[in-house]
Amino acid sequence: MKIILTAGIVLALASGIAWADIDNGKKLHDKQCTECHDTSVYTRPDRFVTSREALMKQVNRCELNVGAQWFKEDIDDVVQYLDETFYKFK
Repeated sequence: MKIILTAGIVLALASGIAWADIDNGKKLHDKQCTECHDTSVYTRPDRFVTSREALMKQVNRCELNVGAQWFKEDIDDVVQYLDETFYKFK
């Protein structure tokens, strides 16, 4: 039983999803991301992001470009918000 519980915790931590704050992700997105583009970039047919890994890379790239100085948790929050709201990669 301990092994199963431990494995579940490890997987949750490794995924970066378990404790993402979607409300914070939306707030950060609305403050920073929409200064450069609207949400149509997430739903266009020829979008660049086609996986959760690519989404994480793109959010990191954008965060650096705008100098947002987010913590890793903030980036995880934005990725989770975008995934659940637009991409639905799960």
